[in-house]
Amino acid sequence: MNTSLHDSLADIFGGASAPVSPATKPVPAATAARIASVKEVLKNIPTSAPAPSKIVAPARAKFHSDVIQGSDEWAELRCGLLTASEMKLIITPLLQIASNDKERAHVYEIAAQRITGYVEPCYISDDMLRGTQDEIDARDLYSKNYAKVREVGFVTNDSLGFTIGYSPDGLVGKDGLIECKSRRQKYQLQTIIENVPEDTIPRDYLIQIQTGLIVTGREWCDFITYCGGMEMAVIRVYPVPHVQEAIITAATEFEARVQAVVDKYHAIKGSQARLIPTERRVVQEIMLNYGD
Repeated sequence: MNTSLHDSLADIFGGASAPVSPATKPVPAATAARIASVKEVLKNIPTSAPAPSKIVAPARAKFHSDVIQGSDEWAELRCGLLTASEMKLIITPLLQIASNDKERAHVYEIAAQRITGYVEPCYISDDMLRGTQDEIDARDLYSKNYAKVREVGFVTNDSLGFTIGYSPDGLVGKDGLIECKSRRQKYQLQTIIENVPEDTIPRDYLIQIQTGLIVTGREWCDFITYCGGMEMAVIRVYPVPHVQEAIITAATEFEARVQAVVDKYHAIKGSQARLIPTERRVVQEIMLNYGD
C-alpha cells in the first residue's frame, strides 16, 4: 500500500499512520473486516476507462497559452483558485468529501490568497527540481514517438459557477493532453509491473488527471511516467463520470467554505476589532510549477 493511501485509511480507522506489525499487535477481527471492505470499494473505483465517456461538466475552458508556468503571471492566475493538483486535499480516495486538518488548512490557504492577492512561495525539493527537467525530456520523447505537443501555461474553467485551474504539461491535437510525472526508480518499476499490463494509472494521480479533464474539456489524457535510465511508460486515461461527479461535488462544497471564510474576515475587519495593517516584506523568491 502506498503511503498516501495508507495515511488515508489510517484517518478512516483512527490511530497512527505507521503500520503496526501483526506479531506485536494482532488486528482485531472487526477492524480487519472493515479494512477488507474499504479495499473492495477501492478496487471497484477505476483508474482508467476502456473508451471515451461523456464529460460531466460543460466545457468552458480558457487556455492561457502565453503564460509561462512558474512565472509571476502564472502565480497571479492561480491565486485564490482551487487547482487540479490540490484536489486530493478536499476529496478522499473513497471519493468522499474530506473533513480533516489538511482540507481545513487548504480552505484558509485559498481564502487568504483571495484576501491578500498573494501566493506564498513553497519549498523547492530536490525531487521538484529533478522533475522540472524530466518533464521537458518526457514531453520531447513523447513528441518524437507519438504526437506533437503544444505547451500551454494555465487553463481555467468557470462552468461550475466558480473557477478551477489546471497547469497541463501539454495539449495534443484537439482532443488530448499529457500529464508527466517524474518518478523514482522503485515507483517506476512498480508502475511498469502493476499498472502497464492492466492499462491503469497509479491511484495517487486519479483525482488530478480527472480534474484536468474536467477543466480542459479534453477527451483523453496520456499519463506519462518517466524515470531517467528506465523505460518511459504512456497510459491513456479517459473521463470517468462518477469520479468526476464526486470531484465536482467536493469542489462545490469547498468553494462555499472558502467564500464563507472570506465573508467572515471582511465582517470582522469592518467591526471594531483591534486589527492593525502591516506591510509585506519583499524577498527574493523562486516559484516552480506546483504540478497542477
